[in-house]
Amino acid sequence: MSQDIRQLVPQPGDLLALGEPTHREPAFGAIRNELFTQLVELGFRSIALETDRVAAFAVNDYVLHGTGSLAAVMTEGFSHDFGALDANRRLVAWMREYNRNRPAPERLTFHGFDAPTENTSAPSPRSYLEYARDYLHLENLDIAGIAGDDHRWSRTEAILDHAESMGATPEAERLRRVGEDLLTRLHARAPELIAGSSRDEWLRARTHLDAGLGLLHYHWQAAQPLPQSERICLLLTTRDTWMARNLLDIRAVEARRGPTMLSAHNSHLQRNASSWSLGDLNADWYGAGAIVDSLGIGDYTFIAGSLGRSTALELGEPAPDTFEGHLRQRVTGWGLLPAAEVTPARPRTDTTPQQGYFPLDQATVDAADAILHIAG
Repeated sequence: MSQDIRQLVPQPGDLLALGEPTHREPAFGAIRNELFTQLVELGFRSIALETDRVAAFAVNDYVLHGTGSLAAVMTEGFSHDFGALDANRRLVAWMREYNRNRPAPERLTFHGFDAPTENTSAPSPRSYLEYARDYLHLENLDIAGIAGDDHRWSRTEAILDHAESMGATPEAERLRRVGEDLLTRLHARAPELIAGSSRDEWLRARTHLDAGLGLLHYHWQAAQPLPQSERICLLLTTRDTWMARNLLDIRAVEARRGPTMLSAHNSHLQRNASSWSLGDLNADWYGAGAIVDSLGIGDYTFIAGSLGRSTALELGEPAPDTFEGHLRQRVTGWGLLPAAEVTPARPRTDTTPQQGYFPLDQATVDAADAILHIAG
């Protein structure tokens, strides 16, 4: 057992994915920050979090150039309320300070790799398509007139009830054709556009356009008349494939600068299939990490997060014969250990859906490279 990730990863690959079994335990964010500082010493130059990729541009601008203020980017640059987490604020502040007097090639960059969606809602694609339109200087293209009221897209019913979805409407089909045309124009005019702005600005426009088209596809999936379990599974699958494509794009940008650390829920990063259930509802799908690792784009390391007890979650001591119970016997405070050293056990069953905790199981342990356990 060690608290030095450099002992587990002496030769960094391309992606090191640090998972957490719940978003509600603050210790995971604090430990992630500590491990990232160690990875920077190994040559890591970027980190990607489970937050909206487009919104995260504001965070990266602050980290790289000091654009805006810390308070503003924590509000505007994160989705899923993750900007309110103290560990994320500390991470962004530390990255800005680290970059302050360093040359550009040595600076750290911040990415989000999630979609701009919440669990029960997804925004209108309007603003994302308009960003690309404005970059292309096509001012006469009236995207707002086609999309209509943003609220029709973002309301909960538009995702949870296929009959209320905007995804299969004539407006959505028109926007899809507009977005595909913008994408063609963006690539066709790349030489002149990049010469007149920069490659980074061109990539930012393309990322906005990808997000707009991704939202149109997400809304189209929400319009499918399926049983609720199949519907949830389809949306979870769509989100994670979107996240995987974002990761591939991020690595294309970062490949020459150094490896990237990922931070997200275990279900998005693990190599084995992810599962979710609530009452009669259940879903099984492959997360972004499983997709990226299977494509063999680069070396992928997955560290699964595990938790013993937690005051924040009101989670008690794990039973001795569970994975977390065995780990508690070996780890005081918190520690990292190779997954191959984890004793076979049973998943814990003392959790509730409200705690948002996904217990370790044999398939996740077998597919992981290491385990980060917090005893609590």
